[in-house]
Amino acid sequence: MKADVFSDHRHDGSMRLVADQAAVVVVDMINEFCKPGGKMVLPGYETIVPQQKAVVAAGRRAGLPIVWVADSHRANLRRDREWVKRTPHCVEGSWGTEIIDDHQVLPDDRMVRKARYSAFFQTDLDLLLKDNLITQLIVFGVVTNICVRSTVHDAFFHGYEVVVPHDACAGTGDREHRSSLYDIATHFGTVCASSDVVAGLADGAQIANQVMEA
Repeated sequence: MKADVFSDHRHDGSMRLVADQAAVVVVDMINEFCKPGGKMVLPGYETIVPQQKAVVAAGRRAGLPIVWVADSHRANLRRDREWVKRTPHCVEGSWGTEIIDDHQVLPDDRMVRKARYSAFFQTDLDLLLKDNLITQLIVFGVVTNICVRSTVHDAFFHGYEVVVPHDACAGTGDREHRSSLYDIATHFGTVCASSDVVAGLADGAQIANQVMEA
């Protein structure tokens, strides 16, 4: 018997991105997690940047809103929930909370600052998206198994159709990365390559869900 018969009960159809209903959400591509001197640097972040830039560029060409999400925590709190479990990081207004200079943030882009793993939790992201009549999200960034996954979960709970380009994300390890993508593909959204997203935005090509082995 297969180990995961539960996840076999799913629909594996393809989906199509609709430009005037979609947005790009880039999660936590900030100095604190990517650049030397950051408090919690993820090794190898640079390997996912070219794919991210390709998706952002495709999104801009198609007229999609680009939303940059950055972890940001107030200083001098009596208790920060993330800091209970993690090293204090991403203090509001610090260099660590800035988007890495590998990416170009344009004046018309949107910025969402969060104090929990999910970009939806007690932020105005849902309101921002709904005011722009967005129903589809292309979500990627770091890290796959924490903030990306939490954001994808909440996007699903809020009724959005979610696409995650797996090669534009990185996890805390390969096992965690693949396991999270497996769960997203089988329960929460569509997992594909960044090139599939680029093609889908360019010509409306169908995007097939890729269920990667965990």
